[in-house]
Amino acid sequence: MNFDEMTIKEIKKYINKFDDIEKIDNGIIEKLAKDSRKGVQNICEKIKRQKSKREDKIKQWHEQNKHVNLLKEKGYELIAGIDEAGRGPLAGPVVSSAVILDNSNPILGLTDSKKISQSERERLFDIILDEAVDVGIGIVSNTIIDRLNIYQATFVAMKRAVEDLSPSPEFLLIDGNQTIPDFNIEQKAIVSGDLKVNSISAASIIAKVTRDRIMDDLHKSYPSYNFLSNKGYGTQEHIEAIEDVGPCPYHRFSYKIVEKNENK
Repeated sequence: MNFDEMTIKEIKKYINKFDDIEKIDNGIIEKLAKDSRKGVQNICEKIKRQKSKREDKIKQWHEQNKHVNLLKEKGYELIAGIDEAGRGPLAGPVVSSAVILDNSNPILGLTDSKKISQSERERLFDIILDEAVDVGIGIVSNTIIDRLNIYQATFVAMKRAVEDLSPSPEFLLIDGNQTIPDFNIEQKAIVSGDLKVNSISAASIIAKVTRDRIMDDLHKSYPSYNFLSNKGYGTQEHIEAIEDVGPCPYHRFSYKIVEKNENK
């Protein structure tokens, strides 16, 4: 490819044909680097930045596989990461996810769901569903949260997520500092696990996107609370709506701010 004979627009069009940055080899980069035109230099630098970001993500994938690799050395094969979304809100369910990843098929960019944009969460959500060994989801409603308390309800959601997996996992890696009580699968809790273990990161993303979509649907029936924006969390706008019109059937009535406005 002789870039000297191409306009900058033609070079951009040529580069954009590559669906994977890794397919742009060093030979192409070297030719672009030798072109004195500022526009071509910008294209070259952009490619270098994208490749560097990808290399960082590959390094991150391997770093976040350390816990799983140690378990595999001990003979465990099916290892699930678990995380939840929705402990803190005033409304809606708590959602847990359990994810078993294929370590030979990296999903790059996995991290705590709160650290990435909604569009990136949605993108990774679809990839995880397509490429994971399996994904389990457990949902516990606000009424069960009120009956049990959020602490116990979260464990129920985690159990449901694990039971939703097929095949069943041999070991569980759980975000936080608590393992699931009275559960007959070996497990380990990892503080900030959604930043340290790929499968927990994946579970974090699945749980958050699933719960966000539930709250988006509830917004259609109960627009007064603006669940579309706050996802049921106690924002000032949300609290003022509860105080103004009272709670809806999907609020958590065991929470004080909801309970004291129950009869409005």
